Amino acid sequence: MAKRLSAEERRASIITVAKRLFARTGFHGVSIDDIVSEVGVSPAILYRHFESKEGLYQAFLQEFSATRESYIEAVVADDIGFEQVLRGMTTVFVSSITNHPDMLKMEMHSQLDDSSASQDFFLNRWKSFTDYIEFSLNELQALGKIKPINAQAAALMYQGIICEVLLLKCMQHSDRLKDTPTALLVDEIITLFMKIVEPTR
Repeated sequence: MAKRLSAEERRASIITVAKRLFARTGFHGVSIDDIVSEVGVSPAILYRHFESKEGLYQAFLQEFSATRESYIEAVVADDIGFEQVLRGMTTVFVSSITNHPDMLKMEMHSQLDDSSASQDFFLNRWKSFTDYIEFSLNELQALGKIKPINAQAAALMYQGIICEVLLLKCMQHSDRLKDTPTALLVDEIITLFMKIVEPTR
């Protein structure tokens, strides 16, 4: 006889299954029937825990928010320069995605969904990352430590390149770079980026 799950365990199992289904086909591609069929419960049981599919999706986003990557340690470390902080922040973010590739799939789906909750959530995942790059580049320019550069464009460019690496390594398993470790790719990208914003002589 199967063990009866507690309410907390049942709720967690529903969220786990829903996350996998949302990652596969997006918010609008999943129905309540799909979720209950996969979990093995009735719709009534699901509605005891979540008032709607939207409520379930929000609960998942809130749960993931509690475990979102933190860049604080990389940013507040003493006596390190912009490049070292950038490497630390990038490592934290890339590790977060490679350890949870379903989040990248959900982020891609969110670009197509009309759910403002998901779009806002995934947009804000990058915000502190790109804001730090833009702020730091502007500050370094003001101090005359790097050559003039459009800091906003540079931050956007960096974000796009890192996103592309994650797409190649986490979603396109037959990519031409499959034998190149993610860490090596990221290291080379940071080195190239730093050449663009090299210090003034």
